[in-house]
Amino acid sequence: MRPVQRYERIVRRVQAEARVPALSVAVHRADRPLWTFQIGADAGTQLRIGSVTKTFTAVLVMQCRDDGLLDLDDQIARHLPVKAHGELTIGRMLSHLSGLQREPFGDVWDTMAAPDVEGLLAQLDRAEQVLRPGLRFHYSNLAIALLGHLVGRLRGGTWEEVLRDRILEPLGLHDTASVPARPATGYMVDAWSDYAHPERPDDFGAVGPAAQLWSTAADLARWAAFLADPREMDPNGAVLAAPTVEEMRAPKVVTEDVLWARGFGLGLILHPQAGPERIVHVGHDGAMPGFLAGAYGRVGGSGTPGALAVAALGSSGTAGEILELPHELLAAVVEEEPAEIAPWVPGEPAPPQYRSMLGRWWSEGFGYVFSWRDGGLQARRADQPAALPPARFAPVEGEPDVLRTVSGREAGELLRLTRDEEGRVVRMHWATYRVTRAQEAFDGHAF
Repeated sequence: MRPVQRYERIVRRVQAEARVPALSVAVHRADRPLWTFQIGADAGTQLRIGSVTKTFTAVLVMQCRDDGLLDLDDQIARHLPVKAHGELTIGRMLSHLSGLQREPFGDVWDTMAAPDVEGLLAQLDRAEQVLRPGLRFHYSNLAIALLGHLVGRLRGGTWEEVLRDRILEPLGLHDTASVPARPATGYMVDAWSDYAHPERPDDFGAVGPAAQLWSTAADLARWAAFLADPREMDPNGAVLAAPTVEEMRAPKVVTEDVLWARGFGLGLILHPQAGPERIVHVGHDGAMPGFLAGAYGRVGGSGTPGALAVAALGSSGTAGEILELPHELLAAVVEEEPAEIAPWVPGEPAPPQYRSMLGRWWSEGFGYVFSWRDGGLQARRADQPAALPPARFAPVEGEPDVLRTVSGREAGELLRLTRDEEGRVVRMHWATYRVTRAQEAFDGHAF
């Protein structure tokens, strides 16, 4: 069976077994053409993506942070006129740690009547603080909706206008919109018969920044690829600098405090994958009446191609299998068509000032290996699994014998070098811990 046949079979199985009227899937990777497959729809059909919308709003917030318009520790009242809950910080709201109730005041999912922005703000004092801020993960559409309108206010427009100008147009996501041109019909499929009841495509007004968008599988796969590999998808950082996207992927909280199966970063869901390597699927799921969607990119893993991502959009509000489809396809793609193994090529030697520090060292009784790889200094514990990334260092300007740990173990800490009369590094201090050529006890006794 060819790889594409396997992918198609996976999609066909989900569509048939989960009884999805329309299912659209796309696989994006940097080294191959985009692959799309649809059942009951065509490639241009737009389906609701629900809470995947939150990832777009999160990027808009981080753009404002990088532009100096806000800080994640700012209280929301500093930037948005609110009648209550003004003490909640932007960072906690973005990671669902604010403790704010899930929805706006009123039974919006019963009446299907969402407030406008004025109404949302006017009734904010009637929304509850259901948990103490920072206590645990508590999903809140209300919190993300407020952040969307905060962004609009800071940029001098509406959330929709800012989204179009600062994300959709720069990345060429022309089929992603609040109001679709070619919408699919969403359905509630009867549990006890094959009847599919069409759902009304209601507009969710001021809750839009949390759940309003429609898209195609192709657009959404490209978006998930950006979240996983911004250097490939946005090399000039026109939408967001790659280090900021990586910051968004850093875990802030576990979503299930019993299972610890998933995490949440700054607006992004993190799905760790089982196995010997550190692999995370990053993205979001979405649900709206009659629709389910999932879009995830794969980060890490020796066989993962650049900018690998999968989006699955379905027109059933109850087929939970749709949400598992991106993860199944991501694993299948790496199994069937892993990234090509790049050949090793010789590189430049380590700079003279660092050559004497390469090799085996000891600290706290454990062995460490310092090496020069990929144009930079790095270190790893001698017994560290190969799949775990090393610590990497960068020089501190103006201090020739001081480096900063920029990633990995002890990130942010200093590495200080001590040299002998001939200029050779004979001792180091990393995060203030002594690093020596021979194993030593804390009192300096050498073995």
